[in-house]
Amino acid sequence: MVQVMMTCLVALLWVLIIVGERAAQGQRPRRSVVFSDVKLKLFKEADFDGLSSLMVGDDVGRLFIGARGKVLALSLDDITIKTNEVKWTVSSADRGVCEMKGRSSEDCENYVRMLHPLDDGRMLACGTNAFSPACSYLTFKGGNLTMETAVQDGRGKVPFDPYQDFASMMDGNTLYSAASSNFLGTDMVFQRHGQNPIKTEAKRSWLNEPTMISINLAKLNQTTENREDDNVFLFFTETAVEERRSDLRLSRVARVCKSDVGGMRTLQRRWTSFLKARLDCPFGDAGSPSLVQDVFFLQDEDNWMESLFYATFTSNPEPSSTCSQSAVCAYKLSDVRQVFRGSFLTESDSGGWVTYAGAEPFIYPGSCINDEMRAGGVVSSLNLSDTTLLFVKHHPLMEGAVAPVTGRPLLVRSATQFSRIVVDKVTSLDGQQHHIMFIGTTAGWLQKGVWLNGEGGRIVEELQLFHDAQPIYFLQLSSRSGQLYGGARAAVVQLSVRDCSRYTSCHDCLLARDPYCGWDLLRGLCAAVGGASDASMVQSLADGDVGSCPNADCKSKIAHMRLFTHVYPSEESSRRISMVFLSSPTGQQPFTAVHLAAGVAQFLPCSPDTNLPVSWSFSGSVLQPGPRLVLLSQGLVVTPSSTDAGLYTCETVEEVKGREHRRTVVRYRVQVHDKSSRIQDVAVIVSAVCAGVGLMFLYRCCRQKVKNHVGCGNRWRDADMGGTEVTGGGGEGGALR
Repeated sequence: MVQVMMTCLVALLWVLIIVGERAAQGQRPRRSVVFSDVKLKLFKEADFDGLSSLMVGDDVGRLFIGARGKVLALSLDDITIKTNEVKWTVSSADRGVCEMKGRSSEDCENYVRMLHPLDDGRMLACGTNAFSPACSYLTFKGGNLTMETAVQDGRGKVPFDPYQDFASMMDGNTLYSAASSNFLGTDMVFQRHGQNPIKTEAKRSWLNEPTMISINLAKLNQTTENREDDNVFLFFTETAVEERRSDLRLSRVARVCKSDVGGMRTLQRRWTSFLKARLDCPFGDAGSPSLVQDVFFLQDEDNWMESLFYATFTSNPEPSSTCSQSAVCAYKLSDVRQVFRGSFLTESDSGGWVTYAGAEPFIYPGSCINDEMRAGGVVSSLNLSDTTLLFVKHHPLMEGAVAPVTGRPLLVRSATQFSRIVVDKVTSLDGQQHHIMFIGTTAGWLQKGVWLNGEGGRIVEELQLFHDAQPIYFLQLSSRSGQLYGGARAAVVQLSVRDCSRYTSCHDCLLARDPYCGWDLLRGLCAAVGGASDASMVQSLADGDVGSCPNADCKSKIAHMRLFTHVYPSEESSRRISMVFLSSPTGQQPFTAVHLAAGVAQFLPCSPDTNLPVSWSFSGSVLQPGPRLVLLSQGLVVTPSSTDAGLYTCETVEEVKGREHRRTVVRYRVQVHDKSSRIQDVAVIVSAVCAGVGLMFLYRCCRQKVKNHVGCGNRWRDADMGGTEVTGGGGEGGALR
């Protein structure tokens, strides 16, 4: 009976270990920090949901939030402090009309989906208003937030549907939007509003079932030698007209000129400069195009042509796929513009798209006004010939594709859905500038990535922003306060991007190679390098050199651990299974005394506070898998014989620029006892081990399931199912590709 019980318990042990190991497979960011360990501020109220827009007001110290039926103002320094709230609900008449048209009561609310600052200090706010979009103006003055009573038509500025994707940008007091302009959400238009309204032509070759992502402005007029007109870029996905597959969706970037006012006769009040090209981010399976999810424009004020578009992508999965990979690609502004100077595609008589081989009209189609054109008498799009405008009308698609700056993604992760991205610039102690990427996922985790020249990208750490798995729909960074703000449907979080407290030792601080952080020699802690002097801090971003760490950092610290609380009846039994830390010679890592039963598979845990790979050694020799040894990411399964008694050491292994760094996590002084001496006590041992390991792995699996909840589909509605966080890719930190 005892033998049967032992066999069952050992089998349970193996099942739990294998399940836990499979859940932990795949390379990960260097460190994963769960919600309870992240230093953040959380805003959440019982009647607060339907978060639809978010705007950082650095000038007034407020975070403005558009939600269902209201706009809130939170303190930018502490979002748990709500300073103002303005109600903006729908009338009963509008709600009745909306519901009569077949929409649900919930969808017939007013979701404030747009908040933009204006030059006069006011804010433009637009909401869905029971599928009848409306806009108004907000004023924040003297600490009070008020809304004007006058309401404008919001059609084409925000969608009718509270969940449909759209994009908008405010340039001074001029609004650019890419949104549906009809109740069914089928008429998608990219337009500029205001005194000189202008929009896209209603042609399938211009926009074909698009999903709008982002609009960005590149200010070139005052920064280029020939004073070219400023460029406006639209990022979107659409069904490709040039591909044989009728359902194939591709990522696109389109460009128009800021001063475009349409043509005199042809393309009246239509963009005369609208050109589009494929946006490539090569990863995943061949034949599965990647779909852009979000774009952040990082401007280089010294050289605008060196400015970068950072974009998140997910692969386009086949119908049989359960989920997709995600990646981050970066594109140089000069490379994007170069594609719009290339060859055009044209539609053939058979309906296919081929390279245009004829003569291109002068002026080059889609050109933005510059000094050369002005000297020739073309000072406005109204001066363009009908020949040029007709060519643009029928040839909006470029042959070339925009490739990422490195020719490949900066980061790739498997079975993960990236949602939003923001990028910060930080100056390290050596005066170099580095780009830090903050990437949200549909499972509520934030990836903190670094791109170092010559090395590619890597994920320094990932942070769980919400207790429950939910998509991150909004990410904004305050340059004034160094705070990052993230929003889900019913909650907003705030955290400092310069928090270095998770690096608890000098070695950990320097090996993480986090550009925000350095080791403070005077205070003996990892701290933000902003404003620090070279004399008081050390940093090694290039190669993770820990040679400058003080020796005191390497001293052993004795901790205490209690694995089992079961009280055993006999003194001999308690001696056999006791696990306590014993003192070791000065300067050496303390070890744990462990008594194991011969011939019984038992587990020695090793749980570092990072996701680095571990290595086991026995009496100074590196252990290899064998008949009696199974090496796992979270421990070692050993079926010992009498010759296996000795000192077992678990270390993390980190390689930086060809240099290997090892840090001891735990050491076990193992003694092996003959299992025949007290078979009943051994059964108790195995039972205790199974119970302890079982609880540990069940906890890990449950936590992993919350973290790894798979969900693919619409970025607004279906994404609420969550996303998978089982990581993949190659290279250090589980990020390189």
